[in-house]
Amino acid sequence: MTEPAAPPIEVDPRLLEVLVCPVTRTALTYDRARGELVSRAARLAYPIRDGVPVMLPEEARPLEDGE
Repeated sequence: MTEPAAPPIEVDPRLLEVLVCPVTRTALTYDRARGELVSRAARLAYPIRDGVPVMLPEEARPLEDGE
């Protein structure tokens, strides 16, 4: 039996203004459905765990083609 999906995490817009990709130093976009901060320049998606962005490149998910 699978667990129900968690509700999307809200991210403070002011936080998005100051956070940048640690690899490219470019702006991030918030993917609400996946609960990730996305760096298009680095082609990485950083997870948000318990409301805290995990900005470590080794924890990021590589973006697939078309994402």
